[in-house]
Amino acid sequence: PNVSGLKGPFGCLNRARYGISWGAMGAAEDCWHRARQYGLDRKQFGKPLAGTQLFQKKLADMQTEIALGLQGSLRVGRLMDEGKMAPEMISIVKRNNCGKALDIARQARDMHGGNGIQIGYHVMRHAQNLETVNTYEGTHDVHALILGRAQTGLQAFF
Repeated sequence: PNVSGLKGPFGCLNRARYGISWGAMGAAEDCWHRARQYGLDRKQFGKPLAGTQLFQKKLADMQTEIALGLQGSLRVGRLMDEGKMAPEMISIVKRNNCGKALDIARQARDMHGGNGIQIGYHVMRHAQNLETVNTYEGTHDVHALILGRAQTGLQAFF
């Protein structure tokens, strides 16, 4: 209400992009938890996969990226509530969180070995959904152009 031109549609688009930044982290978090549980349950040479250094490093990397992504979205939301949010901030969290979530889903699929492509383990489903989420409401590259324009003042969408 009370907006003219493209401000209304872009406002709706930015709200959707902001929501996507949270949803992507939710999928990433589920992949992280599933990978952790799989590693605890799956035995190799009589020991849980989760007891290996590489497995634990991957879990730590996932946890770190999820925590940072959630904190980024939380901060942008608070700035939005205070009326201090720049639209480019939404591009940062949408671009970052979708990309990181997709990386986490791929890593979780890898940590499941051959089981990672089976639908019953859910990480492949998340990976495919995140491929879609990474594309709609602006791809990784489109958000890079938005951020580049904000930094340089030059339009490069042509």
